This record gives sequence, C-alpha cells and structure tokens, in this order.
Amino acid sequence: MRISTNSVYDSVKANITRVSDQMLRANLIVSTGKRINKLSDDPVGMVSVLDLRSDIKNLEQLERNITMGRTWLKTGEAALTQVEDILSQVKSLAIQMASENVGSSERSAAAETVEGLLRQVLALANSKVGDRYIFGGTNTDTTPFSFDDEDTPTEVTYAGNASAFSIKIGNDLEVAVGKDGEQIFGDDDFDWSNASAGEDNIFKTLLDLKGYLESDSTAGIQGALTKLDNHLSTVNAAISDIGTRIIRLDVKENIIADLKLSYTDRMSRIEDADIAEAIMDLQSRQVAYQAALASSSKILKVSLVDYL
Repeated sequence: MRISTNSVYDSVKANITRVSDQMLRANLIVSTGKRINKLSDDPVGMVSVLDLRSDIKNLEQLERNITMGRTWLKTGEAALTQVEDILSQVKSLAIQMASENVGSSERSAAAETVEGLLRQVLALANSKVGDRYIFGGTNTDTTPFSFDDEDTPTEVTYAGNASAFSIKIGNDLEVAVGKDGEQIFGDDDFDWSNASAGEDNIFKTLLDLKGYLESDSTAGIQGALTKLDNHLSTVNAAISDIGTRIIRLDVKENIIADLKLSYTDRMSRIEDADIAEAIMDLQSRQVAYQAALASSSKILKVSLVDYL
C-alpha cells in the first residue's frame, strides 16, 4: 500500500510534536524543581498539595494573629507595670502625708502631685496598639476612660465593655489579649454608670485622695491607703495573668511552627522533583528531540522548518 506524502508529513509532525512536548515538560520540571506543575501531571498528588497549601496558609494566619496578640499583651503589660509603679508612688506619698507632722502646705503640694499621677494613670488606661485601645474590651475603637471635666475632674467614666478582645490561635481556640478595663481599674461590682457611688475605682481613689490632701484630712488619707493596696493587688494579678498568656502564645507558636514544617515537608515529598534525575531526563529528551529532527529531515529530504 502506498503511503501518501501528506500522511508522511502528518506522521512526522505528530512525532516531532510528541517528542517536543516531552522535552518541554522535562524542562519545566527542571526549571521549577517540581514534578507536579498542573493537575494533569498527578491529579491525586495535586489535590493533596492544594490541601496542604491551604493548611499552611491557615497556620501562617495564626502566626500573624499570635504576633499581633503578643504585641497587645506586652503593651498591656508595660502599661500596667507603669500603673503599678505610679500606685506605689502614690501610696508612699500618702503614707508620708498621713503623718500629723505634715503641714497643710505640704499636703496641698502633694495634692497637685496626685492629680498629675492621676492623669498619667488615665493616659495609661487609654493605651493603644496602633489605633486600637487595649483596655476597652471589644470596643477597641473607642477611648475607654475619660474625665467628666478635663480641667477639674470629679470622676472618670468607662466607655468600653466587659468582653476582652481576643485572637484566634487554633480551631475553636481563642486567647484574650485585650483587657476589660473595668476589672482592672475598678472591680466586678463597680457601677461605671454611676462612678461617684463606687468604692473600688482607681480613679475615684486618686480623686478622693487629692481631695483629702487639699482638705487636710488625715483620716481620709489613711482610708485611701487600704484602697491603694487593693488596687495594687488587682493590677499585679492582671500583670501576672498577661505573663501567663504570653507563655501560652509562645507555646502555641512553637506548635504551629512544627506543624508548618511538617506540612511543608509532606508537600515537598509529593510535588518536588529529584533534580538530578530530572536533569538526566531532560538531557535524554533533548537527545531524542534532536534525533527526531534529524531522522525526519532525512525522510522528508527538506527542512522540517518549512512544515512547522
């Protein structure tokens, strides 16, 4: 049976195309270092790789959450440590001013010092990470604490809520990194809607102490000392709690890092190519391609380029 010229050309072209495709795929494997570059390369393997990539992205998001959470916690820790130092300073001053040997002029000067320290505590209670407040519960975009009168304050109001801002560190696992300000600067029973009626508000204690100093009331000053001790205990407990949460984030971060390494290793075993083997395969494909061109040229007796 006689084979037509067109059939010969078509057969040669198909053979060259097949060999060329094999060479290009081998070249892609070498250049990317991966044996799976599209779904048709290994459908089952590609599905596994896509699942692992999704898992790794989720872990990376958790890592970002933890980094942010640690910043929040450390900022809160630093702020509360300063509040603790200020309260200790106020306590020392109150002990001095409670003495009967101190005169009214000294107490009046101490009252000004207390007001300055009060304003420092208020500023610390309104600490932020970026543009978000850390002591306002989940109301992170609202200034949590404010004076009723900036020039002559008589009370401080709270605009936050009782739900601490939290971050996600795992499936159905969250850690509170913000703080419910009323638990730190007041207590669970304090009525922030009627601040002047409370007993255990840090701000009220400082405002009252300022008033006692101005009025020369040693009994009032001595009474404020007990409240200052309670506030110091509350703040100290909050600082300890933050330290515990930081440790928890550190532990979780290490677990996530190990998981991420495990997922990356599994993905590498599925999709990565053996480079030495891939290079040898590419060289073999190149030789086959050159041989196909040479043999086709002899068969056609013309340049194959004319038909490609």
